[in-house]
Parts: sequence; C-alpha cells; structure tokens
Amino acid sequence: MASDKTTVLIVEDEPAIIELVTFSLRDAGWNVCSVSTVQDAWDFITKRTPQLMLLDWMLPDQSGLRLLSRIRSDRQFQDIPIIMLTAKSMEEDKLSGLNSGADDYITKPFSPRELLARSKALLRRKSPEHAQNQMSAGVVTLDPVSCTVSMNNQKIDIGHAEYKLLKFFMAHPERVFSRSQLLDKVWGDHVVIEERTVDVHVLRLRKALKEAEHLIKTVRSVGYMLSEKA
Repeated sequence: MASDKTTVLIVEDEPAIIELVTFSLRDAGWNVCSVSTVQDAWDFITKRTPQLMLLDWMLPDQSGLRLLSRIRSDRQFQDIPIIMLTAKSMEEDKLSGLNSGADDYITKPFSPRELLARSKALLRRKSPEHAQNQMSAGVVTLDPVSCTVSMNNQKIDIGHAEYKLLKFFMAHPERVFSRSQLLDKVWGDHVVIEERTVDVHVLRLRKALKEAEHLIKTVRSVGYMLSEKA
C-alpha cells in the first residue's frame, strides 16, 4: 500500500453511524476502514497501523475501553490518536475514557462536520506529518495535498520514499531521529527495510534537494535531522 492518505479505523457496530462517518471522512480525502468488534479491531491494527481510530464505547464482544487500555499499554500502538464515540454523556464516563488514554471524546448523536473538525485538530496535534498545510524549510516547499516538492517555486523530481522522508523531517524540524526511529515513523513496523536502507534514501533525498541538501544533517553516531541552521 503506497497511499499517502490518512487511514482512519472506525470501531463501531451501528451500520448507520459507520455509513455516516465513512461518507464524511472519505469526502475529506481520507482512507476509511471499519470493524465492529474489539477482536477485529486488534487484528486490523496488528496488520496495519491507522493514523486515527474512532472507537465506540459499547461493542458486542468487549467494551471499547478494554481495547483502549490494551492499545495504550502496547509500545507499538500506544501513540495511535483515538477519539471515543459514545452515547454516554455522563461526566464520570468522559473522565474514565480520557483517563484510559482517549485523546478526545464525542457524544452521540454528533454532527459529522464536528467529528471531522475534531479529527483534523487531533491529527495536527499528534501527527504534524499528516497535516494538509504546506510546509517549508529554506527554499524548499512541500505541498501535502498535491504531494509535490518545490525549490524556489520550481517543482523538483523526488521519489516516493524520499518524499515521505522529507515530509517527516519537515514536520519535525531541529529534531534528531535515529535510523530505527525513521524506519518506524516513516515506513511503519510492517515494512521490511534494513537500517542501512535509510542511509540510501537520505542520500537520494540530498541528491534531489541539490543546493538545499545541507538542510538534511547527519548527526554522528545518532542519526539525521532537518535543520536550517548552518
């Protein structure tokens, strides 16, 4: 799967709600998948980590809260942004959801527009590399909507892997990442790539950036970073 689309997993057993949410999120250009049980949700995320989960409180096999606790205690998945969907509007229920690790909370019935706005806000907060705003560093500009990179307003040729790497660096400027962190954050756990391959992609990225290659810095014995500082 080479899509740069944001993948959202809906864990919900009411078909009408699934349909409504799926329609409004697909309309926003997102890739939407849905499952109706905790077990199916766990099976899904172990194969493919979504960028966002919309999790219903009441599910047929177990409570959504149980799944939430399991995700938050698993190092591989603990950072997945999660919004709880629930008919429970009692204050203590909200608190127990947030205390178990939910990032946000939306009570049924809700408007799809509000859900979309809250989802976008959460992604911007948790995963800046999934934001849809243009990013720039020095003379380099990256447009996530058209998946293009420009230098001095001229589009440049860049490979898919190098694009993803640049997008991640630009979302986290002035931060050093090890090769294994880059593997995990840029390609995900489910892609078999050796750490040495990261060096190859960094090399290709620098080549694509030509005179702006100095933006991608090597930090000896640690890894790489994007920095505009000399």
